Amino acid sequence: MDPMAKTGTTTQGLRAAIERSGYYPALVAEAVEAAVGGEPIASFLVHQETTFDANEVRRHVTVLVLTDNRFIVSHTDEQNADTSSPTPYATTSTESVKLGRISSVVVSRVVANPESYTPGTLPREVVLTIGWGAVARLDLEPAACGDPNCDADHGYTGNSTADDLSLRVSEAGDGPDTVRQTLAFAQALSEATAATGR
Repeated sequence: MDPMAKTGTTTQGLRAAIERSGYYPALVAEAVEAAVGGEPIASFLVHQETTFDANEVRRHVTVLVLTDNRFIVSHTDEQNADTSSPTPYATTSTESVKLGRISSVVVSRVVANPESYTPGTLPREVVLTIGWGAVARLDLEPAACGDPNCDADHGYTGNSTADDLSLRVSEAGDGPDTVRQTLAFAQALSEATAATGR
């Protein structure tokens, strides 16, 4: 029996989404399966992205999985042959985060013609940013006082922002189904983190 299919239709849907991405499905599925273990899957998102780096085209896939207790991130990149390897290779990493550690779930929506927006209309683009404290971005700038003639050193002021994962999907590039799935995953994750905070 296929171990990815044992927990029901959501798990089977995840396997099908990984296979549809066409990006080393056996490798990606095995890494995700090992991270999920026997937990039932509440929600998932599979996102493949192609980037252009100088003269090279690189693909990578990110798989996000929500269980009752954890948020799992799997990321797979392909690399061309280089000085460390005579053949092309792929790197797969997974991270498992307890839901209670997630500090922020930010959903940014880009909509066309906002003056005539109708509730329920699909955004043109969605950026999902999730923070759990592994990576923080610090934006600093010189502090100042209200006196325009003051030349004293007031130190620095700034903001610290949790920015562990940022994923951008668009209707034009990824299709409307991926945008819908991103919104559904973000809502499920937001609800799950709210429930753990009670």
